[in-house]
Amino acid sequence: MMSIKQRIARRWAKRAVKATKKWAQNPVKTQNKVLMDLVKTAKNTAFGRDHDFENIRNYADFVMRVPISDYEGLRPYVDRMVAGEADVLWQGKPLYFSKTSGTTSGVKYIPISKESMPTHIKTAQNALFHYIHNSGDASFVDGKWIFLQGSPTLSKTNGISTGRLSGIVAHYVPSYLQRNRLPSWKTNCIDDWEQKVDAIVEETRQEDMRLISGIPPWVKMYFERLKEKSGKSISELFPNFSLFVYGGVNYEPYRDVLEELIGRKVDSVELYPASEAFIAFQDQLDEKGMLLQLDSGVFYEFVEADKAFDENPTRISLAEVKLGVNYAVILNTSAGLWGYNIGDTVEFVSLHPYRIIVSGRIKHFISAFGEHVIGKEVEQAMNNTVKKHQAFVSEFTVAPHINPQEGLSHHEWWVAFETPPKDLATFTATLDMEMRQQNTYYDDLISGGVLRPLIIRTLPADAFEHYMKSIGKLGGQNKTPRLTNDRKVAESLNKLFYIK
Repeated sequence: MMSIKQRIARRWAKRAVKATKKWAQNPVKTQNKVLMDLVKTAKNTAFGRDHDFENIRNYADFVMRVPISDYEGLRPYVDRMVAGEADVLWQGKPLYFSKTSGTTSGVKYIPISKESMPTHIKTAQNALFHYIHNSGDASFVDGKWIFLQGSPTLSKTNGISTGRLSGIVAHYVPSYLQRNRLPSWKTNCIDDWEQKVDAIVEETRQEDMRLISGIPPWVKMYFERLKEKSGKSISELFPNFSLFVYGGVNYEPYRDVLEELIGRKVDSVELYPASEAFIAFQDQLDEKGMLLQLDSGVFYEFVEADKAFDENPTRISLAEVKLGVNYAVILNTSAGLWGYNIGDTVEFVSLHPYRIIVSGRIKHFISAFGEHVIGKEVEQAMNNTVKKHQAFVSEFTVAPHINPQEGLSHHEWWVAFETPPKDLATFTATLDMEMRQQNTYYDDLISGGVLRPLIIRTLPADAFEHYMKSIGKLGGQNKTPRLTNDRKVAESLNKLFYIK
């Protein structure tokens, strides 16, 4: 029998889906309105005056006045906000700063405004409402939920609350869900990730867990600790566990390992949240990709990824995007980020409605020999290979090896196997062939004798946890890059596991 909570959830889900369809069916009109609303609101800010927002009437006017930028480009304005100045990038002062660590900018302070904060919460709720509506299953609302996230403890930056986005969002869990939510506030505030996971295991192992959310590598670590403590699969511990919600990392390379730990398949919903904006979520169970959020105070622009570092790359609005092209995402938000290159790349898999997949990071690629291999390609190649060889891979990364002591240059794959293949040489050959099918430039380099086929360096199953711990980035939202155009990660792994 359906509970009152389930009935209410199904009713709200129906309303949410109806509201989404309204703007999804008018995408260009919706985006144009968002742009003009953003410009109008920010025209009297320092950035708005500096870039003549007063005379912007359409997208062409906007492109003429607002350059593409990254955090460093906007930093002079952000620094003024951090110092306490109002009306800089957006009206008033930020409600929060989401504090992140960048590779080139050091600590970054991403503003979150009173207008943008609700969109983070509403979009996350809508993702669950769409799942309920499409699956007809709202049973998870009657059990416990867990969100593996950063600490909700916030600091102050000139009077503005500051912390990780996941920690900020923890302050917005509705009161009617507080009884369902785990871990406890005390446990969530533990900074050391390994201690935190152990505490979460103790708090949850006897509970009726039904929804589990987090990035796949850290959910995997949580599941492994649960299994280690109990000697049971996750489905034995949590027989009503029915929904896995994830984001930030492609699930496919982890799917087989996680399903083995769980003991069965469970439904999953993919999210695309970022400190800058909640960009997309999986709105259908049987359709590829995530629905781009067009009515959430974000105006999107796109640049073909291989031209993103040109001096004046051509930027386009939603109306001009095409299927299957790798685009860098440019954001303009209701928190005051303008022409902001978030660093991610996406591909559109549907234009009616607009659905995307995350294909990688602008700075995470290999093109040491002109091949321009991206994250999506190495992940797909690995996924296809492990299925053919019944192997399980917990994590991997790829780097170029330009001047090896012997033989031709090549791509070097550092792979942590949960279950190694029976024949590593055959597995390696299959992986190389899959990569050649994914990337024609790589195929040409192999065929032309410029590169030799890839090689695999095997690692222990928990190698990447040790690596992340060694650089002080274990847990939270930290992720090992799937591939890099240098050998920094590879050399660190070499020192940890090969050079003794």
